[in-house]
Amino acid sequence: MRAPSRLLELEGVQTLLLFAKRKTAQAVTLAHELKARHPELELLADPDLADELGWKQTESLEAMVSRAELVVVMGGDGTLIHAARALRGRAVPILGVNLGSLGFMTEIPVADFLPSLEDVLAGAFRVDSRMKLACRLYRQGQLLLEDEVLNDVVINKGALARIADHEMTIDGQPVTTYKADGVIVATPTGSTAYALSAGGPIIHPLVECMVIAPICPHALTQRPLVVPGAQTVSLRLASDSTDVYLTIDGQIGRALETGDVLEVRRSANRVLLVRNPKKGYFGILRQKLHWGER
Repeated sequence: MRAPSRLLELEGVQTLLLFAKRKTAQAVTLAHELKARHPELELLADPDLADELGWKQTESLEAMVSRAELVVVMGGDGTLIHAARALRGRAVPILGVNLGSLGFMTEIPVADFLPSLEDVLAGAFRVDSRMKLACRLYRQGQLLLEDEVLNDVVINKGALARIADHEMTIDGQPVTTYKADGVIVATPTGSTAYALSAGGPIIHPLVECMVIAPICPHALTQRPLVVPGAQTVSLRLASDSTDVYLTIDGQIGRALETGDVLEVRRSANRVLLVRNPKKGYFGILRQKLHWGER
C-alpha cells in the first residue's frame, strides 16, 4: 500500500495550471499577483478563468492537464473536486487556496498562498494521498457509465418521488435492502460532505475505507456502515420507482431505471493534496465545525 502522507519532491517546476471558482474577483487578483511575482513560470488556466484574466490560450484543457506539474485551486472544495476530475487520474499535486468559509480540502488561507507556493517551488512539501472511488452503472448487464469520485456517489430521489428500495451487496454477499430516499457511498474525504448530513461518521481522510449512509431510511435500525476500502459495494434499484437519480461528486447526474446496478470500489488512482504545514486535519475540523464553541 502506498504511503498515504509523504514528502514529495518536485524539481524545476515550470508549468502551473490554475482553477478558480467562477466570477471570483479575489481569484483573478491572486492570479495576477502570481504572474507578476513569478514571470519565469508558465501559467495556464482553466477556460473560464482564462477568459476573466484576459489570457489567450490555444490549448485544450486536456492538453494543459497533460503538461501541468502543479495545480493551484482558488475557491472551495467544489472547485477542487472539479480540478481533480479534470486531472483524470494524473498524480499531480494540488495546492488548494480557500476563498470561502467551509473548505475541508482547500487548506491554505489566502494570506499564506504565496509563501506556501514558495515552499512548493523550493522542491519539498508534504502531500496527503487521498483515496478515490471507481463507480460503474449497469443497465440490463450493459455498462452505461464509468467514472471516479473524490467525495461521493449518491443515489437520490426527486422532490416529489416516493422512497425507493435499494438492494445492497458487498463482495457479492447480501447485506440489506434500504427503503430510503437514497444511499450515499463516500470516501473518507467525502465523509464530511453529504454523508455527514445523513448521519454518517467523520473518517480521517487517510483511512482506507468507504462510508455507506442511507438517506432518511424508513427503518431506523438501518444505520451508516464503514467497510474496508478493498471491498466492492453494489446497489440495485429494486422498486418500480421513477424520478431517481445518480449523482457523481455533485458534478454529473443521470436518471436511473428499475433494475439499474451501481458498483463502487476503490480506484487505483489517487488525489495528491498539498498539506497546510501550520494546521493539521483535526485543527481544520475544530475550525470548520466550530468545536468547543458555545
